[in-house]
Amino acid sequence: MCLKNLSNEKFIKLEDFIKTVPNDRSSLIEVLHKAQQIFGYLPDEVQDFVGEKLHVPTASVYGVVTFYSYFTTVPRGKYVINICTGTACFVRGSSDILSEFERRLNISIGETTPDKKYTIESLRCIGACGLAPVVTVNGKVYGHFKTNDVIKILEEYSE
Repeated sequence: MCLKNLSNEKFIKLEDFIKTVPNDRSSLIEVLHKAQQIFGYLPDEVQDFVGEKLHVPTASVYGVVTFYSYFTTVPRGKYVINICTGTACFVRGSSDILSEFERRLNISIGETTPDKKYTIESLRCIGACGLAPVVTVNGKVYGHFKTNDVIKILEEYSE
């Protein structure tokens, strides 16, 4: 069942997981989380597969995928950098931080570097307003962030 360069092993791993949960709509979000963990994103082929296995119309699967910002239909980089653009972070300079990441990585928000190493995204609020401005990298929170911290983060995640 290898579809479009997606590995058979990943589909088998996902199917094995699906066998452990109720086989219906109630498991959809849990299965999508696992699918994204396995594949790194949720392309059409994976959404079709999930819908078929859970007996849920693909349109419903797609609706869930596009409703929740956690899910993505395009590959992300190894390191996903999120800049909070909520009110507290914005008034404390998050737009300048975002611009600095874009400048240094030569990509715009929502894009991934050609080497698939970094993706830049934004969040409306992560609920850490006392630490504003906030940046996260793969879920790790960096508070009281400044534009000169951008280079430090990129060095930390440069391998």
